[in-house]
Amino acid sequence: MTAQPGFWDDAAQAAAVLKERGALVQSLEDFQRRVKEVEDLEILLDLAVEEGDEPVLKEAVAELAQLEKNFRDWELRLLLDTEEDQKNAIITIHAGAGGTEAQDWTEILLRMFLRYAERKGFKTETIDLLPGDEAGVKNVTFTASGPYAYGYFKSETGIHRLVRISPFDASGRRHTSFAAVQVLPEADDRIEVEINEKDLRVDTFRASGPGGQHVNKTSSAVRLTHLPSGIVVSSQSERSQHRNRELAMKVLRARLYDLERRKREEKKQELQETQKEIAWGSQIRSYVLQPYRLIKDHRTKHEEGNVDAALDGDLDAFVEAYLLAGEEKK
Repeated sequence: MTAQPGFWDDAAQAAAVLKERGALVQSLEDFQRRVKEVEDLEILLDLAVEEGDEPVLKEAVAELAQLEKNFRDWELRLLLDTEEDQKNAIITIHAGAGGTEAQDWTEILLRMFLRYAERKGFKTETIDLLPGDEAGVKNVTFTASGPYAYGYFKSETGIHRLVRISPFDASGRRHTSFAAVQVLPEADDRIEVEINEKDLRVDTFRASGPGGQHVNKTSSAVRLTHLPSGIVVSSQSERSQHRNRELAMKVLRARLYDLERRKREEKKQELQETQKEIAWGSQIRSYVLQPYRLIKDHRTKHEEGNVDAALDGDLDAFVEAYLLAGEEKK
């Protein structure tokens, strides 16, 4: 199959089309793979029954369990049916009040999300990270790139609450910490988000995070302030000031795009619900480590007792409950 004349004239448009084509091809290949897996399992079961082979039967049962999981994952993918779901995700975590406690919780959440991204095969890149005063992270922004990254991460938008015995409290008292998570879809290059240079204030400063002596000796970090909207973004993860500006512009475009998207949702009377979801005091999920161990999602009522697995990035059950709840609302 050949491309239409002029297809490659617009490199950004061509790349976007190829990305969309890749997602469709992947969906088709997934379907064909599932069909073959069912056929192979049927053959294996017939063989086990005919031969009365116990080991082969056990193998078939194990493969059936894996096949059921694969179909469940595929079913969830079908619930990611909006244009935004298919995009890369930009995730920002802000520590709430509480100093070191909240900053440590923010770092725990960061690790949890990075591990989840790794499980899903997403590529991650840290754009901005401000370390805590004594430990942890004050705030961090990173990207997760891959098919349906936003669709899988969007359930994490909101306030995450942690209850535990503080490792920073010599008296061993129980503490409650909060962190706010915002997940945005990366703005599509085909969607025009006009940013007038006159509307930007650009500040450069020395990076405060890790990165070696070179980073800290030069003013390579970039902070962009979009004056009309008041949105402020920064990037300090790269040694190059040009690269940091490029990454900051990517986040700014995504936030301006999200701002416009929210305005459209307001017309559909959906903005109020979205804002409530990310407001302080309306936590979406509680992680209790003391006096008992339980994670509860307050939107879906889904609970998990294996706290360690979830904090290690096993969030599939929570994401599944969120997507299914959204489908029921529809």
